[in-house]
Amino acid sequence: MHHYVPPQSPAHPPVLPPHHQPQPQQQQQTPTMPAATVAPSDTYTRDVQPHTTGSSSQGQTPAQAQNQNHSTPLVAQGDWTKNLVHLAKTAELKKHSLTLQLHTAHILSAHTQLEAKNKALQDIKEEKNRYAYYVAFHAVPCYKVNEDRDKADLMESTINKECSELRAKIQTITDGEYTSAKREVDALRAELGQPPLPSLQQTLEEKGRAYLNERRLNGAPASMESGTLASSAPKRGATDLAATDAPVKRPRGRPKGSKNKKNAAAAAIGSSAGGEVATE
Repeated sequence: MHHYVPPQSPAHPPVLPPHHQPQPQQQQQTPTMPAATVAPSDTYTRDVQPHTTGSSSQGQTPAQAQNQNHSTPLVAQGDWTKNLVHLAKTAELKKHSLTLQLHTAHILSAHTQLEAKNKALQDIKEEKNRYAYYVAFHAVPCYKVNEDRDKADLMESTINKECSELRAKIQTITDGEYTSAKREVDALRAELGQPPLPSLQQTLEEKGRAYLNERRLNGAPASMESGTLASSAPKRGATDLAATDAPVKRPRGRPKGSKNKKNAAAAAIGSSAGGEVATE
């Protein structure tokens, strides 16, 4: 139902109902923009990846998804316990092999020291024989030879004691820890299908051959150097001892040829005197 509004003169504006009264226009404030700033470079380089996973997964059937998940085939192995036992035996073999190598190194080191001691002992024996020669021919005073001989005897006894200790050490290691470790290693190698290790005697012989081969290859310079060192070593010979000690005793009796020289000199003097008389 419409209300009738009578026409009014243009001088008076039309009167509107209260709910049709125009609201006063609010003054719109324009927001002030801050100064222009440059955004960081990463905002421009950010790539927007399209969401294609959902669409691709929606397009696949369950059978295709299952085939894709199980694309790598599983290799069926036999008895895996055999491999596990093999690995355990291999690890145990490595442990016993290291122990055996350690004992072998100790034995070889003791053998090397024993060889050096035996060589020094041989040198001392040669020195004692030289002292006996000096005494027999009265080349040096007896008291000096006796002092040197006592020193050589003391050194010989010390080296003999050290050699006995080294032999006992070698025997103890060989009969004890080395034998047990060698037995374990050989048993494990036999179970794994490997040949047994060489014996200790074979190892020593191989080491000796390698040492001789090395000396043969480098023998000439080494022998020359050892010869010069041996000649310059402080070994006291007959001339050295005679030079440092009291004067040497001369052998008793007349020197050889002295009588003949005396007769020849007398004959020469007589002949010269006879010639002078004849001239007079």
